[in-house]
Amino acid sequence: MARQDASELAIRLGRQAEAVCRHYLSAGHREGRYWLVGDVRNTPGRSMFVRLKGGETGKGTAGKWTDAATGEHGDLLDVIRESCGLVDFKDVADEARAFLSMPHPEPDRRHDGERKAPAPIGSPEAARRLVGMSQPILGTVVETYLRNRAITALHGTGSLRFHPRCYYRPDEYSPTETWPAMIASVTDLAEHQTGAHRTWLAPDGSDKAPIDTPRRAMGDLLGHAVRFGVAGEVMAAGEGIETMLSLRMALPTMPMAAALSAAHLSAILFPDTLRRLYIARDNDPAGDGAMTTLIERANAAGIEAVVVSPRLGDFNEDLRLAGLDSLRAAARVQIAPQDVARFMALAA
Repeated sequence: MARQDASELAIRLGRQAEAVCRHYLSAGHREGRYWLVGDVRNTPGRSMFVRLKGGETGKGTAGKWTDAATGEHGDLLDVIRESCGLVDFKDVADEARAFLSMPHPEPDRRHDGERKAPAPIGSPEAARRLVGMSQPILGTVVETYLRNRAITALHGTGSLRFHPRCYYRPDEYSPTETWPAMIASVTDLAEHQTGAHRTWLAPDGSDKAPIDTPRRAMGDLLGHAVRFGVAGEVMAAGEGIETMLSLRMALPTMPMAAALSAAHLSAILFPDTLRRLYIARDNDPAGDGAMTTLIERANAAGIEAVVVSPRLGDFNEDLRLAGLDSLRAAARVQIAPQDVARFMALAA
């Protein structure tokens, strides 16, 4: 993307700075000539301020922002990138252009301090914001949690994030709590985020949080998955995140997908390139049902389906109780010989 194009986008966004803030920094509010919010990832608070009125270039430019707590600063393209959790500038520019093509009516001046309504609970938009507000897992409670489950190979886990204070509400009548959480991005075959999965954790990472439902998903999940690697001709699919990361300890370069439940595993969508699907089943009735449905669907699509079964309840239980060498040995005899050479090389 040319520098001139980026500058033009930033100028156009600056002309509608308040509309940009209301859309991407909805946890904040206007005070005078500024929009106040916690940080560029849309956390509630007052340490970051965005200039709403000013020139198009130079000092006092509309849309320029500074976070007094961290010293971070930037323009509205940075706001879009961070609040949406985007990486590539092309995606940032596409999002900016899409925003600029929308009508932006003047807000009612009597309600300047009124915050924009949050994204609907459980919606794909809410899931996207949650992932965007989270951070990489290395050096966090999430890494501690996974290592406590004997999962130490964390390469290619960009779909996993950490949120230090993720909201949890047992039911509509109970107060909201906050716990650290592992946030997983659910994506479609084109790698567009459609949902998110939360695993609330104990503050020290020793286990899941001591709450009634420490795992919850949100967004559009059907057919989609949490992905580790990009599927080509071969991939493995199973239910749980920890299950697939455990199998990945034995098959470190095989692309894998966690569908998050037996029902969603049975409905997972197949990439056009897929020729052989390894089904990492859980050893329970729900896992058996998902396996049967998935085999039928794969066969109908001309895809070879190969079932890989744990010795105990699931592959994480195998890894923790029997050890990595045992898991490798069990996986080696269940996958095709050519895939042993291809995907177990780093684990040999």
